[in-house]
Amino acid sequence: MTSTRFSALFLVALGVGLLCRLWLARRQAAHVAAHRAAVPGAFAATISLDAHQKAADYTVARVRLGMVDVVVSAVLLLALTVGGGLQALHDLCARFLEAGSLAHGVAFVSAVGVVSWLIELPIGLYRSFVLEARFGFNRLTPGLFVADTVKGVVLAAVIGLPLIAFVLWLMEAMGGLWWLYVWAFWLGFNLLVMLVYPTFIAPLFNKFQPLDDGPLKARIEGLMTRCGFRLSGLFVMDGSKRSAHGNAYFTGFGGSKRIVFFDTLLAKLDPPEVEAVLAHELGHYHHHHLWKRLAVIGAGSLGFFALLGHLAGQAWFFEGLGLASQGTAATLLLFALVLPVFTFPLTPLMSRWSRRHEFEADAYAARQAPAAALVSALVKLYRDNASTLTPDPLYSSIYDSHPPAAIRIARLQAAR
Repeated sequence: MTSTRFSALFLVALGVGLLCRLWLARRQAAHVAAHRAAVPGAFAATISLDAHQKAADYTVARVRLGMVDVVVSAVLLLALTVGGGLQALHDLCARFLEAGSLAHGVAFVSAVGVVSWLIELPIGLYRSFVLEARFGFNRLTPGLFVADTVKGVVLAAVIGLPLIAFVLWLMEAMGGLWWLYVWAFWLGFNLLVMLVYPTFIAPLFNKFQPLDDGPLKARIEGLMTRCGFRLSGLFVMDGSKRSAHGNAYFTGFGGSKRIVFFDTLLAKLDPPEVEAVLAHELGHYHHHHLWKRLAVIGAGSLGFFALLGHLAGQAWFFEGLGLASQGTAATLLLFALVLPVFTFPLTPLMSRWSRRHEFEADAYAARQAPAAALVSALVKLYRDNASTLTPDPLYSSIYDSHPPAAIRIARLQAAR
């Protein structure tokens, strides 16, 4: 492989991926807009035309903003790679720190992260303060945004910088199999984050209050007993201070497992519906979906890290992507930036696998709680979160981690 050939391959892969993403986005926007005038028959009795049209308009607006985001990301990637941006940042850091040193590597990676964040910041601000606000979902204030940003920067400095430094040190110190050590550390670090996130990181951004005693808590505890599920606590999160969207999730594993409800969710659903939603989440644990995903991600990442170890010694990899300078930081950055370009074809496979897990969790929920309650809860969430009921089938099959609303509801109704 020559640098010229690899550069051409990269440009072709990036261009084809970009065109596919934009084409799929246009299909989605056109399909949703074309079905805006009437509520699908399966939902005609439960979702009003106004709510359906709001969901259609919201979906189209998000898709269009997503198209802008995709183009900006592609242009940024081109500017950083073949456009010479990475080399310029490398040389800039070398003016203050010795090139090739650990400090230089950390500064180089950090500089790329800061530049990328600044470029993407306007789209994020527009998404929250314009698009989400237009449809009545945004509750994030400028002051809270600044506070979140400051906390994020502090966390990045306290956790991210030492993490980058240690990875770069492993790449330098562990010989030819450094990629295996980095992979093991990466996997262990992710498991550690899952363990400590609920207790030490999440409370920095939100308040978590134990669920009050009452009929809902008693119902949930009864469900836990039936399912043989043990956890460290039931909590309510003040999600309403940032968004009107409702949600619930499990976090942690082992002794740190906890269930978190957004306060917005509890305000929208009745106790039987909350129980049914929770039963669905328990279905993921019953079927060991988390561990199956971790196993696949772990095995796949091992292959990618092995590939990274090979590419680290190939001059054409660096030269083909606009970097005259080699080194551990350059290797790590180039691989992280370029890998998504070549793994886009895996997207529909991962989405299909995820949808299969959702069907399995729904089936489990229908055995532990009334399927009608889960149907009712999902319909409310589709309506209140302005989720489209009419996605483009091809777009949905490639991107959506959850089944389309009509198919999901039909399966649950058949399970009654």
